[in-house]
Amino acid sequence: MENLENTNSFKVVKDENYDIDTTLKIVNQALIEKGYNPINQIIGYILSGDSSYITNHKNARNLIKRYERDEILEEVITFYLDRK
Repeated sequence: MENLENTNSFKVVKDENYDIDTTLKIVNQALIEKGYNPINQIIGYILSGDSSYITNHKNARNLIKRYERDEILEEVITFYLDRK
């Protein structure tokens, strides 16, 4: 039986509230580190909504799922058009 007199401690991971830009950079890096083509994987996720296109590495899947796919697409297109 476990000794309940001792105090147990655990580390609480701070929940970061990243913007879409930062989230995409983290997802991109996580996909590269796992050997995936990030462009193909992110496009697959945006088109299908299937989160298995995004790796769990670096919590990338949970981070990207915080945003609606149309929000991500809007951010990418806005960035592209503003750059031209």
